[in-house]
Amino acid sequence: MSLASRSRFAEEAASLLNKTVTVITVDGKRYTGILTGVDPDKLNLSLRDARDEKGTAMYRLIINGVVIAQIYTSEKPLNLRNLAERLERVFPRLVKLYEDQGVIVVMDKIRVTEKGIVEGSGPAAERVQKVYEEFIREATG
Repeated sequence: MSLASRSRFAEEAASLLNKTVTVITVDGKRYTGILTGVDPDKLNLSLRDARDEKGTAMYRLIINGVVIAQIYTSEKPLNLRNLAERLERVFPRLVKLYEDQGVIVVMDKIRVTEKGIVEGSGPAAERVQKVYEEFIREATG
């Protein structure tokens, strides 16, 4: 695997962190839980609050990458482009979208991901947070 595709794969795997995923093993077992860790080299996974196909609950589950056949999520990702456009209306010419990194930067100091503000404070950050919360309400409502 080339360095670029390896890096992109690691980004894709990391984008699933803290999302509900379903893992199907090579022997057909199915586990659903919140992905809390991934080793991109060996594809070992850590799931929290997992359940198997019989409904058995497991607080933590570590799955060896060699037995994984599929990993998927049914959660729709947040549309960062639309959020950036909404922020642009409030902060004209002060919003930069870095889709490959999954981040929006407002005023060169406030960083927003699909999880909300990850860097920045003050009145501008509070306004960004309000726009973000409104956007999330509309997207999930």
